[in-house]
Amino acid sequence: MKRKLSVLFVVVFIALLMVVPASAAGRGPAGVIYVTSQGLYYDTYTVVDPLPFKGPFQLLENGQTEFGPGDPGYLGGRWWVDTNGNGIMDATDHYFLCPLLGPGRTSP
Repeated sequence: MKRKLSVLFVVVFIALLMVVPASAAGRGPAGVIYVTSQGLYYDTYTVVDPLPFKGPFQLLENGQTEFGPGDPGYLGGRWWVDTNGNGIMDATDHYFLCPLLGPGRTSP
């Protein structure tokens, strides 16, 4: 049973490695996000924009965020931009999915 699960995991992982670059080319505009806690820049692309105001989101301000891949608190690219400037997540803000693609680098 463990062997079957291991083989399944490897197959899914390889499939994801092949799909992510292809998806990145066919999705929204590419960009760069700076992760302040790591001091690294990550490439990104828009997958879903907008997302409904449901579930957890991570604050993105001026192309910067506190947590990135590998950090507790990183939500896999579920971003919240405070468009109304009140500092509170509410229905009038912007929510979208934009994963960070590793590896991070020290310059944009």
